[in-house]
Amino acid sequence: MNANEVLAALESMGTAQNCKVYARHGVGENMYGVSYANLGQLRKRIKMDHALAQKLWGTGNHDARVLAAMIADPAQADARWLEARAKELDNYVATDAFVGLVSRTWLAHKKAEKWASSKNEWIGRAGWHLIAHLALQDNDLPDKFFEGYPAIMVKEIHQRKNRTREAMNSALIAIGARNAALEKKALAAAKKIGVVEIDHGKTGCKTPDAATYIVKARQRKLTKSEMR
Repeated sequence: MNANEVLAALESMGTAQNCKVYARHGVGENMYGVSYANLGQLRKRIKMDHALAQKLWGTGNHDARVLAAMIADPAQADARWLEARAKELDNYVATDAFVGLVSRTWLAHKKAEKWASSKNEWIGRAGWHLIAHLALQDNDLPDKFFEGYPAIMVKEIHQRKNRTREAMNSALIAIGARNAALEKKALAAAKKIGVVEIDHGKTGCKTPDAATYIVKARQRKLTKSEMR
């Protein structure tokens, strides 16, 4: 499929109802409102096509960008390209899709460290969302990589921008769920942080209490390990 064919397919799959839902989550008007089920079908059909992903991202269309993150080749997503794309992020839905791509690249660790310090709402969110990904998925990373982040959260989370705060809260939960030593650090940080206020807009979403979710996540992880 070429870019025009993909855009035509996306337009045909979009619905007014999905547009309303995505708009409530902060997505701008340049979208078709394609469900993730349909995006998944297109992903299977296209498989991996980095050149096509670049063209789709360049359209600025929300659905095209989410699909682009799905079909881009992590091996071809170099530092310059990732930095340029990060600067174009303008909502948390696209940001999280983009992070799904970045987490599969060899640059994930470096970008997590760099972007987490950004005061830009979306780049900052990307950094902390990456940290959460790494905490949950990269079993080879030493605890040292994560140990300093709870203290940063205690110091900065309430001053960060709305959707960055949300990602920081999720990262704290992910770090705490990783193992017993990090659980202790994360729970201590959660106690100092207290309630994290997130404006979820016109949605029914709620902010999870970090301490509660850390304990639940650790319990689930321990249960799974005992069943093996």
